Amino acid sequence: MKDLNDILAMAQNVQNELQKAQDSLDTIEVEGVAGGGLVKVRASAKGRIIGVAIDDSLIVPSEKQMLEDLVAAAFNDARTKADAVSSTEMSKMTSGLPLPPGFKLPF
Repeated sequence: MKDLNDILAMAQNVQNELQKAQDSLDTIEVEGVAGGGLVKVRASAKGRIIGVAIDDSLIVPSEKQMLEDLVAAAFNDARTKADAVSSTEMSKMTSGLPLPPGFKLPF
């Protein structure tokens, strides 16, 4: 039974380390941009939106649709970057783990 206890302890350790990694993702910031930098969206690597910045030159009622499109594009850019950072950070955490081939984390 010692082997089973070792495996359970290792699994608990892995779970704790993954939780720490997930928590740290919310402290990493990325910035999505659109319209040549006229619209910027800051997000955490977990995808939480932190802020939106819109250049004053875009605040024209007749350009409302373009502004909405640029905000959506900046959100998508920020989300893509957040996903990439998240994947990189999680890969760092799982690279040294003795996992079976094809086993993916998080579950």
